Amino acid sequence: MKRVFLDHNATTFPSEEVKSAVKEFSDWGNASSIHGSGRRARSKVLQSRRVVSELFKVQPGEITFTSGGSESNNIVIRGLIERLKERGRAHVITTVSEHPSVFKTLSIINENDPDVQVHFCPVSKDTGLNYDFIEKTLKEHPVGLVSVMRANNETGEVFDLKRIKSLIDENSGGEKIYFHSDMVQTLGKLSIDLKDLGVDFASFSAHKFYSLQGSGILYHKKGVGFDSQITGGGQEKGRRAGTENLLSIHCFGVQLKKLPQTGEKVQSIEKLRDSMESKLKEKLSGVSFMAQNRERLSNTSMALIEGIHGETLLMNLDLLGFEVSTGAACSSGNPEPSPVLIAMGLSPKEASQSVRISLGWETTQEDIDKFVENLVNIVQKIRDLN
Repeated sequence: MKRVFLDHNATTFPSEEVKSAVKEFSDWGNASSIHGSGRRARSKVLQSRRVVSELFKVQPGEITFTSGGSESNNIVIRGLIERLKERGRAHVITTVSEHPSVFKTLSIINENDPDVQVHFCPVSKDTGLNYDFIEKTLKEHPVGLVSVMRANNETGEVFDLKRIKSLIDENSGGEKIYFHSDMVQTLGKLSIDLKDLGVDFASFSAHKFYSLQGSGILYHKKGVGFDSQITGGGQEKGRRAGTENLLSIHCFGVQLKKLPQTGEKVQSIEKLRDSMESKLKEKLSGVSFMAQNRERLSNTSMALIEGIHGETLLMNLDLLGFEVSTGAACSSGNPEPSPVLIAMGLSPKEASQSVRISLGWETTQEDIDKFVENLVNIVQKIRDLN
């Protein structure tokens, strides 16, 4: 059975270039060692750092390699909190739709540290991000950090970071307000100009862009500091101790060289996604799509299908070779509907009827046609049984 993978927001499969890089890789030294093996390993890290800095149009020293997006997000949040408290600006703005590595981290800090107050900006299923809330909070509180993702991993909705940066500048009162964005879902899907967006920090992950799991990037604007959260050796200029994941960092650099060539892929994937949504609406009643009338990632479709439990649909599709995800955190053993969808105003029943379909570079029209056909058949059978 040919399996059709439609869960690319969870992870992507390594590209052919990455697979070749893995086969050819032979420099297994420790990048901190000064002998020949260490120097060769070090050169791989430096080479990947140069690739990142050139693509993002930033300085090599503004890039720190991490284990992935979750660590990058935690480094920023936890690495700034004490500094914000010292400045008397321990108010943080984030959104209710953030990835758990941001939302849960800030929720824990908010609950356990009385000196910190986190303001959770609403995100409505109908109107999207509440920019007025951000402006009002900036005006009324000594905010020291704003953390808003570039694009949501569940609904695909894209947030306007330049607008948020303008609100920060207009209401800073001359004080420094740090601006962080989780950009894990953006590589190969959106254009990335960190200077233009105005962020101080940005997080990325290799396995979301057809490379290996186990490495990520934290961009930190020159002149902004944070307290290291992993102490030990002096790797990454003391910002992140621990021997570098050499193979994953090298492969990330190899894959990132393809980033400028992704424009046509974005357009073709968007056409496939729109075609799929159109066919599902045509063939099924009671189908809607989150954020369909707002800017979304080209590959992402969060479908709400009335009368169908998302996990039931997922399991039936999986048996037929189609791999998607739901809005429920089933991977963590939690049967409850997605907190993000609930926070966006969906009822628990509506949220439990969600299915996320995220396309990738290898997705074909044939895959989509077969997927639609099978999904429609499953839904009709379940509805008939009910």
